Amino acid sequence: MLKVDILIVKNISHEGPGLLLNVIEGAGLSYKVLDLEDGDILSENIDYKALVVLGGPDSVNDQNDKIKTELEFVRKSIETGKPYLGICLGLQVMVKSMGGKVVKSPVREIGFRDKSGAFYEVDVVEDALFEGLGNKFRVFHLHGETVELTDNMKLIGTGKHCKNQIVKIGENAYGIQCHFELTEEMFNKWIDIDPELQELNRESLELDFASFKDAYTATGLKLFENFIKISDLV
Repeated sequence: MLKVDILIVKNISHEGPGLLLNVIEGAGLSYKVLDLEDGDILSENIDYKALVVLGGPDSVNDQNDKIKTELEFVRKSIETGKPYLGICLGLQVMVKSMGGKVVKSPVREIGFRDKSGAFYEVDVVEDALFEGLGNKFRVFHLHGETVELTDNMKLIGTGKHCKNQIVKIGENAYGIQCHFELTEEMFNKWIDIDPELQELNRESLELDFASFKDAYTATGLKLFENFIKISDLV
């Protein structure tokens, strides 16, 4: 049986761990990446200490074997008490697997700005995940669905248009609707590939990213460092 500190699940090949991988490797932790689009299988033969599920174009309401298997895998992992971090689709998988709902978002949030031209921001409450960070972040979005929570889920990050942005279950399971993991290389690749981003002006996206790349990167790295600490991996 393969033993690793962190199991990372990619739902689509180009949406990788990005800045999270910098933190994992910097901490000297072992990891395994499963690429579900490339045919990798969620296996019980991997012994891991923490689970990370990344984004992708799927809906957790899809009735196919991939989603059904993923929901069950995540449910079992969280119920055993293993630390969990879900990003975008990974948040929605967490919420759905633990009894919540995923529905159409009142606003399809794509890129850095809403239709009025205002930057997307998330307000957060005090939590170990945000230690050493402020209480408001500019964020990058790429989603058309949102989550509805149960009473045992805590909302720790909110947005203006799509309220439920960052969710916590128990002591160490987190889901984040926005993206904190982007490197510049990933960002450029996503613009090349993603049809929803291609609806927007590429030059404007690049200028927006460049305008706060340093702050965005620092926030992402610190947030992922905090998750590693919460997971008792360092």
